Amino acid sequence: MAQSGSVSVEAETLNHVLGLVEAFRAFDSDNDGSISAQELGGIMGSLGYNASEQDIEAMMQRGDANKNGQLSLAEFLGMNTEDLELNGMSALKTAIEALDLEEHDVLSGEEVYQVIENVGVELSLDDCHEIVACMDGDGDGAITVQEFKLLVNSLV
Repeated sequence: MAQSGSVSVEAETLNHVLGLVEAFRAFDSDNDGSISAQELGGIMGSLGYNASEQDIEAMMQRGDANKNGQLSLAEFLGMNTEDLELNGMSALKTAIEALDLEEHDVLSGEEVYQVIENVGVELSLDDCHEIVACMDGDGDGAITVQEFKLLVNSLV
């Protein structure tokens, strides 16, 4: 089970990442799963940063791994979580990989809670429902295994 000192760090980190997802989705104006430099500038402003055009362009160049001029959610999360110290989250990645699920299979909040609880990360059922609500792009009350892996991979 997770140590009590790491519980608040895990929850705080997860809330940070969920905030990034929410900001990304809010500024992905055409809902194509990627953002332009202009949309990135909007996100940065909404998060309280006053980034110059040069700063935004440098972020785009640093984060755009496939060099298509857009940032995917995975690229955006990777760019914004690379410096986080997440020692306790690696067990979560292992647990996800061990699940016998296809990328298109879906997980409810309760199922996310079971996975998280099984690896000793202490998040509430409400936290897990919040994860699903935040990552649920189509509003069906569930997330795909692929979406959950995206979140987990940004944490480890």
